[in-house]
Amino acid sequence: MLQDLFPRDHRRYEGSRFGADLEALADWLVAQGHLRHPIRLHLHRVSKVLDGCDRFRPGRMFKEEDLRQAFIVPGSGAYEYLCTGRVFTRFLAATGRLVPVERTDALSLLRCRYHHFLAEVRGLSQQSLKQHGATVTDFLSRGLSPDRGLSGLTAADVEAFVQIKSQENKRQSLQHIIAQLRAFLHYCGDHGEGPGGLDVIDTPRVYRGELPPRALDWTTVRRLLASIWRRSARDWRDYTVLHLMAYYGLRPSEVAALRLDAVDWGAGTLRVDQRKTRSILVLPLAARTLRLLHRYLQVGRANSDLPQLFLRIRSPIRAINHYGVIEIFNYRAARSGLPLDSVSSYSLRHAFAMRLLRRGVGIKVIGDLLGHRSLEATCIYLRVDIDMLRTVGLPVPGIASVAGGEHA
Repeated sequence: MLQDLFPRDHRRYEGSRFGADLEALADWLVAQGHLRHPIRLHLHRVSKVLDGCDRFRPGRMFKEEDLRQAFIVPGSGAYEYLCTGRVFTRFLAATGRLVPVERTDALSLLRCRYHHFLAEVRGLSQQSLKQHGATVTDFLSRGLSPDRGLSGLTAADVEAFVQIKSQENKRQSLQHIIAQLRAFLHYCGDHGEGPGGLDVIDTPRVYRGELPPRALDWTTVRRLLASIWRRSARDWRDYTVLHLMAYYGLRPSEVAALRLDAVDWGAGTLRVDQRKTRSILVLPLAARTLRLLHRYLQVGRANSDLPQLFLRIRSPIRAINHYGVIEIFNYRAARSGLPLDSVSSYSLRHAFAMRLLRRGVGIKVIGDLLGHRSLEATCIYLRVDIDMLRTVGLPVPGIASVAGGEHA
């Protein structure tokens, strides 16, 4: 691999005392989807750092703290060396050659034990573990009194932290935070890590359909798409992603799950795996959309064997997840100059539903296209179209006569 990456200088890397490590790193970077040029730069920096540090030995274990110090390089390339250090650390961790930094403080050890409990006993997914961990870390940093610690925790401390989070989150998000905080405090009480009984926290009530979906008007949607110039590969990818969300009502998770074989070019259809309802939806594609997808595959998609339709632009090349789709919307909304500060990516999906409703499409059909489980979930859009509701209002007896009398 080193000979392929460095046709002229490969002997210099192979002759290094860390030649075997560099070869293994190159293979790992390629397998992870990194591009050729970034791989060359990473290998150059790693070789320079390892050869210039006497603390490291070829084929041996590496201490995480030593790596952090070794990749701190003064000068204009300091940031690039830190990035390479993180990549090399991940490589060592993946190959079982990293000695991590030992956590000795009591709260760090508690977090590790709780993480193990959630993973091994409760069997939570990686995403759930990440969310619980973020809540616990925030609580331990902002909810504890420094002089009393966890052993001196009181109900007033918990309430004060909930008040802080209530100012930073909506009720829907606060529900999840309180559930995660409850679980942690219950664990602490049961395992003698802190006072018991503090997990009894009132949770905010959220009523189904209390807030109508926030839909962008179609003019704003078109202006948002028009703000993407489509000059680079990233522009073409982002435009195609937002186009599918706006014109076909796809969720971010559905866009991220699209594969190359989801497009039937002969039939002109798109196969969508609706994760929420666990059903398959086949959508007819307009000629304009087919041309857009074809152009995106030509100039906007990285040359990769991955089956997913939408990939990361930067190295390492991987499929984007639904958070990546949300970030695409946020990035383009911020650059568009439009008043979209408090609007989420789902506003495109809601705009799609409202556009169909105003064109006279039936609620059942809209619900099927959106992948709703029940008609009740779709009927919420009726509350948004005030102009349409005015047209179906019934006259109130006596109002016309009274108005006529006052007029006279």
